[in-house]
Amino acid sequence: MLCLCCLCARAEGVSITYALVSGDNDPHWPYIQALLQLACSEMGQRCALLAARDMNQGRAMEQMQRPDSRVDLFWGMTSRERERKLLTVRIPLDKGLIGWRVPLINAERPQLFKSVKTLPQLAAFRAGQGQDWPDTQILQHAGLPVLTSPDYPNLFSMLRQHRYDYFPRSVIEVQQELESPNSKGLMLDPYLLLHYPTAFYFFVSPQRPELARMLQQGLEKGVRDGSFEQLFKAFNSDHLRELKLSGRAIIELPNPLLPEATPLARRELWFHP
Repeated sequence: MLCLCCLCARAEGVSITYALVSGDNDPHWPYIQALLQLACSEMGQRCALLAARDMNQGRAMEQMQRPDSRVDLFWGMTSRERERKLLTVRIPLDKGLIGWRVPLINAERPQLFKSVKTLPQLAAFRAGQGQDWPDTQILQHAGLPVLTSPDYPNLFSMLRQHRYDYFPRSVIEVQQELESPNSKGLMLDPYLLLHYPTAFYFFVSPQRPELARMLQQGLEKGVRDGSFEQLFKAFNSDHLRELKLSGRAIIELPNPLLPEATPLARRELWFHP
């Protein structure tokens, strides 16, 4: 089902149909919308956005690979498989923040991780993740038990029901999630911070190479002229301060899915605590 997103006053310019893979309450959407606006404006273009609903990340990938695909892009964490099958706009939209994770826990267990400092200690607890998320493989590769669901909103109710112990959420999405009705009965753990190197990209259908080029060039211009950094700070600085990351125990996890082409050497593209 497609519905018009009123980002632009007229349906002129660049037409982009995006997969709304986390539903209408996607915590990334306001920032993503602003980044799409930035990339288009840097290239002197208007954006006409359409949302493809009722679609998880796995289904979006399938759709985007078809010759008759009506879906042009989605945003998500990178993996070798995604970069092999789709066109990658290799600018980390979140400057790597997607790999900094704080646990959502059931509010009935506020001290759950008070004594947890190491990976073996964390392995005594079960995480919840999306069935088709790269994060799931990263956690499992580190030896952490994971319960999965194909439906993102269901993960919150499953945590309330004690079907698993914690829901690792990125520092850029957790505050908005806590304000959602989905998080009733849940709380933010104050003790732990998980980290793995990764990037959050736009992935574009192979049927739209011109769109991938435009987004890459537009975001690169934004990086050079400072508008990308201004946007990043406007959306992220306040809640990063509120999370008090420096007082948490950090558990580092390797990322076996990180593609070799990840631009880790470009320091201007990454968040540095």
